[in-house]
Amino acid sequence: MNFRLDHIPPRAAKPREDGLTMVMDKGLSLRQAEDLIEGAGHLTDLVKLGFGTSYITPRLKDKIALYQGAGIKVYLGGTLFEAFIARGQFSTYRKLLDDLQLQAVEVSDGSIDLDHDEKLKFINTLARDRTVLSEVGSKETGILISPAKWVRMMNAELDAGSWKVIAEARESGTVGIYRPNGHAHTTLVNRIMAKVPRQNIIWEAPIKSQQTWFIKQIGPNVNLGNVAPDEVIALEALRLGLRGDTFFEYLPPHIADNLRQVKADKPEEELVAEAKAKVK
Repeated sequence: MNFRLDHIPPRAAKPREDGLTMVMDKGLSLRQAEDLIEGAGHLTDLVKLGFGTSYITPRLKDKIALYQGAGIKVYLGGTLFEAFIARGQFSTYRKLLDDLQLQAVEVSDGSIDLDHDEKLKFINTLARDRTVLSEVGSKETGILISPAKWVRMMNAELDAGSWKVIAEARESGTVGIYRPNGHAHTTLVNRIMAKVPRQNIIWEAPIKSQQTWFIKQIGPNVNLGNVAPDEVIALEALRLGLRGDTFFEYLPPHIADNLRQVKADKPEEELVAEAKAKVK
């Protein structure tokens, strides 16, 4: 940090197991990737080469080496994994991971109908020599999965070898754990948090209001994903209470209560006493 400031919540340094920030790279140039590393590489834990962009991204190997050299786990989007599976090319996909020297991999079924036992086998196979992140939830609007099923799938995938499970939201933040208006499915999220270890979940949260909601629910060390490359520093400020949305989260109550522009509701008896005092 550049200077001292009291009442800032602790954040672990990289490499870390929680408080992760996963960035969505949807086709950054090599120079843009260099800029991301220079400006926010110390805060970026993972980079996902979104959906199938790696198929057409120039100088792909150079970009992967650049991220890995900065201590950032980089992996191909889950949609690309599904594209290989849909074509019966799992063995080819594994050879691609070897060729690209990728140590992390995403397993998802957000676009295709994949039997969950089959998905668990893919996770188990890949976890033998790689760090697996598995994504739970559909990318299709209108497909609803019960909270109990979310919990069962997440825990089963962790048991199969996943390092983290990712709660689906897409880059739009309007499906999966969110409603079409971008608001969280609070009942679903609360059920998941009650049954799945929080440090093992990465919540896709591309929108500031979603990031704020999770930080207020779980704390500054919540794992958040699908963050835009130019929002990493801003997200860290949000985690630390250095933006208006979370400004009072970590200040002691005796300081915060006196400084809030909008005061918290007072007990009725206190309001009555104040009214009587004004009459006198």
